[in-house]
Amino acid sequence: MSDPMNVLAPEHRRLRIGDAWRDAASGATFAVEDPATGKTIAEVADADVVDGLAALDAASTAMAQWAATPPRKRSELLTATYRALTERSEEVARLITLEMGKPLAEARGEVAYGAEFFRWFAEEAVRVEGRYSIAPAGGYRILTVPKPVGPCVFVTPWNFPLAMGARKIAPALAAGCTTITKPAGQTPLTMLFLARIMEEVGVPPGVVNVVTTKRSGDVVSALLADSRTRKLSFTGSTEVGRVLLRQAADNVLRTSMELGGNAALIVCADADLDVAVDGAMVAKMRNIGESCIAANRIYVEEPVREEFTARFAERMGALSMGHGLDDGVNVGALIDEASVTKIDELVADAVDRGARVVVGGERPDGPGHFYPPTVLVDVPEDARMLEAEIFGPVAPIISFTSDDEVMAKANDTEHGLAGYIFTRDLQRALRFTEGLDTGMLGINRGLISDPSAPFGGVKQSGIGKEGSHEGIQEYLDLTYVAIDLP
Repeated sequence: MSDPMNVLAPEHRRLRIGDAWRDAASGATFAVEDPATGKTIAEVADADVVDGLAALDAASTAMAQWAATPPRKRSELLTATYRALTERSEEVARLITLEMGKPLAEARGEVAYGAEFFRWFAEEAVRVEGRYSIAPAGGYRILTVPKPVGPCVFVTPWNFPLAMGARKIAPALAAGCTTITKPAGQTPLTMLFLARIMEEVGVPPGVVNVVTTKRSGDVVSALLADSRTRKLSFTGSTEVGRVLLRQAADNVLRTSMELGGNAALIVCADADLDVAVDGAMVAKMRNIGESCIAANRIYVEEPVREEFTARFAERMGALSMGHGLDDGVNVGALIDEASVTKIDELVADAVDRGARVVVGGERPDGPGHFYPPTVLVDVPEDARMLEAEIFGPVAPIISFTSDDEVMAKANDTEHGLAGYIFTRDLQRALRFTEGLDTGMLGINRGLISDPSAPFGGVKQSGIGKEGSHEGIQEYLDLTYVAIDLP
């Protein structure tokens, strides 16, 4: 196995601030580990508040010139980033696998997905429009002028270390905003590599800044308290999102929040079971289940429960677990020991309450943070895993007997990010579409993420949308001008 760290030289494992790669002001570093082995693969700069504010200095200094850059030029730089990521896909994918743990095939898929945000928003950059109209009462004209909101702070998660940053950086740059990204401490290397690529294609200094740190709370709080920051976008847990929203309120910041999920996947008796099993495998096991839109609760109508469970469990049990860079691996390591412990406790809790393990359910011995694909049946309603976000390869199956019953259960959560329905009855699908409290819904489909579609939730799963035409609007303010014209 070749060393993926060869693509990221030591000088690019430092902070990217303005036109320089620099050490943290304190000189501190922290270790990045391979979750499949527990071994350190790199040391990166550990920023503190001084470094965070230096990045904000750079973003603020670059803001006026970047906002004045012609949209076509911004578009061309985003297109160049898309091409560079596509050309270097294998290098980026291997780096993602090494620091995050997902199988290489999954990492390649993430690179393609993340790169597509740069292509999509390159096209959106030249289509930002205002409007001109006659006031209804006459006597003057109404002009609306979209403008970039200003310097943006991004806090990104570890589960998609490229795509979650790309989904924020691309629309911000398309709109004319400068950015500071604080990637997750577990997976900073991919974002540093993206910053290097954007430097190489010619994105001006100060437009894309990356601050790696294990002192996230202090650094992000200082950035949000500074009046020069005008936008916060966060992807992560609802608990942390609430904290950041409170901090953002002091300066009345524009916010986008993509928070936790508790997706219900509903298999109706009239579903095509081939399609339903395939869809459930994707919705549950994409990214090892470490996804906010992963199927967290699988409800199967009683007449097909036994057959669906047998077929789904057979597929889950056939998956191969191991280091993500090894050939033939379907299930890589989870991100850290805390994740494995949490999942093990959720399974034990369900079993203690009467659930039965059909496949998996026991963590393996040996190094690395692994947990096997697991299917449970007879899961009681008071099991913690039906309320908690599992974030791993564990699938609880619950039977239902009526649409009203399963709709009520699916909606009985503070979250409302995504859901999945499998049925061949169009009217039934439409009733679920109207009745489920989710921001996104897959019908006879387990994969719903797409840069051209608006991604986001309702209730406590978030605020705002990412991707699609709506995504760039999150980075634009609107000035209304009244022009006297009798």
